[in-house]
Amino acid sequence: MLRGTAGVTRLDRISNDAIRKLFGVASIVDKMHEARLRWYSHVLRAKNDRVRKIGLSLDSGKGPRGRPKRRWLDTLYEDLEAANIHLDQAFNWEKSRQHIKKADPAYKRDKR
Repeated sequence: MLRGTAGVTRLDRISNDAIRKLFGVASIVDKMHEARLRWYSHVLRAKNDRVRKIGLSLDSGKGPRGRPKRRWLDTLYEDLEAANIHLDQAFNWEKSRQHIKKADPAYKRDKR
């Protein structure tokens, strides 16, 4: 979509990263990290009897042989480590949001 807006085709051999930088758009991977951390903070602030909070503490049990499947919590811990946020700090969304908020041009545009 950004390619069309920029008037650039694949024949111009300009990378998607360069186009995203031109428009000031964060990569989709960064936005996914941000969304996961935001959801985790939301779950931590929920009451203990809520299904979403109970689901965090459930054990997945014994899996099939071979390599273990990638779990959501494993990915989340990597995101927390990359953002330099301790597990306990994720509870306070106001403090941790500065560490994980990525540039989003729509947010800047709507804030005017």
